[in-house]
Formats: sequence, C-alpha cells, structure tokens
Amino acid sequence: MKALLQSDIPNLPVRRGKVRDVYDLGDSLLIVASDRISAFDVILPTGIPDKGAVLTRLSNFWFNKFGNTTPNHIIATDIRAFPALLQPYAAELDGRSIVVRKTKVIPIECVVRGYITGGGWKEYQKLGSVSGIALPSGLKLCQQLAQPIFTPTTKAEQGHDQAISFGEVQSIVGADVAGFIRDKSIALYQQAAAYALGRGIIIADTKFEWGVAPTNPDPILIDEILTPDSSRFWPAVEYLPGREQASFDKQYVRNYLETLSWNKAPPGPALPNDIVLNTRSKYVEAFERLTGSRFGI
Repeated sequence: MKALLQSDIPNLPVRRGKVRDVYDLGDSLLIVASDRISAFDVILPTGIPDKGAVLTRLSNFWFNKFGNTTPNHIIATDIRAFPALLQPYAAELDGRSIVVRKTKVIPIECVVRGYITGGGWKEYQKLGSVSGIALPSGLKLCQQLAQPIFTPTTKAEQGHDQAISFGEVQSIVGADVAGFIRDKSIALYQQAAAYALGRGIIIADTKFEWGVAPTNPDPILIDEILTPDSSRFWPAVEYLPGREQASFDKQYVRNYLETLSWNKAPPGPALPNDIVLNTRSKYVEAFERLTGSRFGI
C-alpha cells in the first residue's frame, strides 16, 4: 500500500507542515493528515500507510469526547458535509481530513507531563527541574510524577521548539490566557489519562494547541489532540519505571533511528519495511484500544 505523502488540490493556497497539509478555504480551513512521519524534526522519506487516517479519527474521537466542556475548531468531519469544491477529491480526503474554523493561533505548545521521560528526563538529570519546575530528587526514568506538570515550549515553524517557563508564557500571551491554557491543558490530560488507563494505555505526556476564534471568549482547542504523534502512549501491562518503555507512538521509529549513524539532519534515512509495518500496527492498536472500535480502511 502506497502511503499518502502529499495531498494535491489545485488552485487552493496550501501550507505543508511536517504531517499536515492545510488548505485555505476562505472563511475556513481544510486540514489533511498525510502519512508522512517526522523524527527529530526531520520529515522522513518513507511514509506510514494509514497513519493520517488514524491520527484524524483518533483526534476526532477525543474532540467529540471533550466537546461538551471544551470548544474546538471543528466544523465538519464527514466528507459529505465538506464544501462542494472539495467533493471531486473525496476519495483522497475521506477519513483523513477535517474542515475547521480559522483562529488566531496561540504560539505555545502546551506540553503536559505525567511521567518523567524524553527531554524532560534529560533536563531533570542536569538541573533537577523541568521548565523551571523543581522536582523531587531521586526520580527514576519514566517514573510517574505526583501531579502532572505544565512544561510549555515555543511553537517553531522551522527547527526545534524551545522549552520555556510559565513566566515566559505569561510574557508572550498575557497572564489570563497563560493561566487558562495551562489549567485547561492539565485538566484535559488528567481526564484523558484516566480514561486511557482503563483501556490499558498510559499517556505519559501530550501536547495541546489553542487558538482564539471571534465567536468564543476563551481559547479553543485546535490542531490534533491525544494522538500517537502528539503524545507518548505506553502499554500499561508492561510499565516498569527505571527503564525505557515500549510504546504505541513514533518513539518506535525514533528508537530505530538511534541505532543508525545518522546525524539527525536532513535528509532523513528511509525506513525498512518491517519498521513501517510494525509502526502502522502500533498506531492502529492504539486507535482500537482507545476508541473501542475497529480500524477499517
């Protein structure tokens, strides 16, 4: 099966991100999740079949789950409700696309950590803190924190996002908005983590993005939420602090890349078929566990 590396809709302005193609529809946006995969901020030349559909459907599941308490940017998820100009591309867009409201994007990646791992673990080893938040001494790799912590980063168009303190977030967006996105992000993480644990998945950390829409007094959720691309998912039955964990997310690809003599700069290396197929199966398994429904394409 050939992975969709790029959608192509002529005569519409498009901005291509690492994974998503965003088309300007005038008063709204079309977001298409491709099958591209990035690691260490480099888009790899090999896609993961059905990845974009998994990301879209899982994100829509969470948007719907939290929709009564947390407004989001979604206008339509069903291809039949998309504007007429998109209907000729229905076969390409179906299942991996959404039409959303335009917002003024808040330029902060709202990272919430419930466990100490990844970049947070590296910072903790050096400083005993993460994003200016002091943590108890003696924590083990991947250990659960007493309370989730908010560890925001900048939202870089190119290159690496940079960790910043909550004080810096306040300076960028103001105290009221900073407090809102912090508190809501932590609350959403806690709700999602509790739900996922009941499905056998630990959400170690995740990120949320927020935007301001003219019709809402408070920021609304945008982009994607609680997917294998924006989160670390671990199988609960295999969890053991003090070591790296098995994962349902693209950490599997990162781990493979760490075995290569690649300098983590473009161009990225191609992925072998077994890594591609195993990664796809992990994305699909995460979707099926969390939603309770079969992934059928």
